[in-house]
Amino acid sequence: MSTEANFITALRAIATSPAARGLADDAAVLDIGSSRLVLTMDAIVEGVHFLGDDPPETVAWKLVATNVSDLTAKGARPRGCLLTYPLTGDDAWDAAFLCGLDEACSHFAIPLLGGDTVHQPSGSPRNLSLTALGEPHQDVAVPSRNGAGPGDRLWVSAAIGDAGLGLALLKGELRTDHVSHDALVAAYRRPQPDPELGLALAPYVSAMMDVSDGLMIDTQRLATASEVAAVIELDQVPLSRAFLMTAGGDLGARLFAAAAGDDYCLLLAAPASSQSAILAAAAMCKASLYPIGRIMEGQGLSLLYDGEAITLPARLGFEH
Repeated sequence: MSTEANFITALRAIATSPAARGLADDAAVLDIGSSRLVLTMDAIVEGVHFLGDDPPETVAWKLVATNVSDLTAKGARPRGCLLTYPLTGDDAWDAAFLCGLDEACSHFAIPLLGGDTVHQPSGSPRNLSLTALGEPHQDVAVPSRNGAGPGDRLWVSAAIGDAGLGLALLKGELRTDHVSHDALVAAYRRPQPDPELGLALAPYVSAMMDVSDGLMIDTQRLATASEVAAVIELDQVPLSRAFLMTAGGDLGARLFAAAAGDDYCLLLAAPASSQSAILAAAAMCKASLYPIGRIMEGQGLSLLYDGEAITLPARLGFEH
């Protein structure tokens, strides 16, 4: 069981409740009488999901935002969260983290309901987790990864790749001007999922998930779950001005963006007949949607650039 995929496959023998969705989605959906509850849990680990010298306030923000992103992809309104927190004896770090936690919970309207504290030896990498609870539409199917069908179009809700460049900047792997630097670092440290957009889109999509590990690998996962083929048109993938100023917009830059991860925007498949509806829903939320490809019969992921087929890179995104 050396890979994440192998371990999850083994877990499916235990997670047999229908609420678990076969462990093929980003969240569980629990029926409670005539109501439903969406549950998700994300952990972030120092040195894997955040850097050891990241400000504690931004670590707290990222922990909340990654969980809210999963709720957003299920069209669920945040209703509460439970925190597991390691105490290392660093009172200053704890105090700063709590300030960031308060800010993030307030921003995303997700009240802290409880949780657990544990002792962690000083100097070891911090490991934090949050469980988030959300309320979906009660009369609309909760979107999953596995509903996409041939003829659907693929969309994303924000520019791709900024967080990846932000991480590279923080690690000293490249440099850029002050304005772009700050915007890219903020994309890495303070993701901005939009729960209202997820709620608005849920009635019209065939499948929806968030982009966390990279656009290519997450699109491949959506296609695999739906038993279809997906095509990404790399030249249509949205890139921010800060990204373009720092890395450009050629094929290499676009492949980097599509593999970088930490975008925490929405990836959705929707029938062509739903285009007007999803664009109107996004406009009502003062958000944008960008068409990036399509769903076809078959299996796997394909890439196009200026209409020409591109060989898949060895690395499609982040894997544990």
